[in-house]
Amino acid sequence: MKDLESMSLKVENGKLFVLDQQMLPHQEDWIESKTPEEMSKIILDLKTRGAPLIGVSAVLSLALYAEKEPHPEKIMAKAELLRSSRPTAVNLMNAIDRVLEVGQKTQWDTLEITKEAENIFEEDVELCEKMASIGSQLIKPNENVLTHCNTGGLATVGRGTALGVISKAYENQKGIHVYVDETRPLLQGGRLTTWELESLGIPYTLICDNMAGQLMSVGKIDRIFVGADRIAANGDFANKIGTYSLAVNAKFHKVPFYVVAPFTTFDKNCPNGKEIPIEQREPDEVRGVKGSFGKVVWSPKNAETYNPAFDVTPESLVSGYVLDKGLFKASELSKAFEN
Repeated sequence: MKDLESMSLKVENGKLFVLDQQMLPHQEDWIESKTPEEMSKIILDLKTRGAPLIGVSAVLSLALYAEKEPHPEKIMAKAELLRSSRPTAVNLMNAIDRVLEVGQKTQWDTLEITKEAENIFEEDVELCEKMASIGSQLIKPNENVLTHCNTGGLATVGRGTALGVISKAYENQKGIHVYVDETRPLLQGGRLTTWELESLGIPYTLICDNMAGQLMSVGKIDRIFVGADRIAANGDFANKIGTYSLAVNAKFHKVPFYVVAPFTTFDKNCPNGKEIPIEQREPDEVRGVKGSFGKVVWSPKNAETYNPAFDVTPESLVSGYVLDKGLFKASELSKAFEN
């Protein structure tokens, strides 16, 4: 496999490394993933995360495994292991299916499998640029924009989805200011999006998730951009927990609310949001928080918790979908993804 490099994932001399996002923003540690089992655990532990990045990480791991163990049954078994790591993010399934399809068509030619994994990496970079160019045109000079979770170079191997749109607008000298939801319970906004914005020199303000509605009520938010982990055929979409509340507030306050995602996030076989599987995570993520700073527990140790990683936002709350092919309404999605 050739060398590849992004903000959060790289291949060097046939070895796969991921930036440990659990340690950000205070430590930048790269860890090697030697096997699909290790990659599955890395994905499950959110050391690498973001729907597009998960898909790319998984297929690179699978391709490197195939180079060492070119046996179809073993490759397919490792693919299923990786597929089960995060059930909501459809990019993972789509990427694995593409690599397996190439394997089946080429009699499991490992060179072709590796080439397809490399193509998926490079494709994601291009998709991010296309979305950024399209979505940045929606942002007017000196606007305040709000985003949720992390959707930049730590969630893709390119510049990002929603955060890619924002960074492109800033590059175009639009003088924007970004409000960042901290995104509980895992603080991907507070830890990761702020880290990216600081590295890009983009002005931002970090807020608690429950402050967004108040900001909208006083006219401080001009538009909102979020990513997606799966978009159903009708336009309902799953994203990091808290997105639904944000969309409801945006609708009430008449703030434009946009979803930014590549075609790899669209699931044409999923009719609506009710059919999107929602991952339930460990109780300790709600009882406290951990990271490079250590571990803090603020609840009773046996407190009952409810911890869905994602929620589903109905298409009726979405102003538009910024895709790699253009800006669309929900009714136009199926046609947009036909080719």
